[in-house]
Amino acid sequence: MSRSWKNGSTRRWRTLRASLLAANRMENAGRCTLQIPKVCTGQATDIHHVRGKAYGDRPLDLVPACSACNQHVGNPGRISPEPRPVSKW
Repeated sequence: MSRSWKNGSTRRWRTLRASLLAANRMENAGRCTLQIPKVCTGQATDIHHVRGKAYGDRPLDLVPACSACNQHVGNPGRISPEPRPVSKW
């Protein structure tokens, strides 16, 4: 098993993902719900965790998104470290 799947896809997640994408196809013609200008490809293929993966897989916190928008936004629950100064003036 690759490291990328170590804590990833379970049957429960795949079922939830498929049901959210199917509902989006019926209600929204399969369009991306994030629709980031100059990034969006239009067709939802991924599920984006609105509050971040740390908050779990609650359907209220998940939205269908295209792969480009999903990767552009990243994981909103992850806190980036403060930038360190390279030099002092």
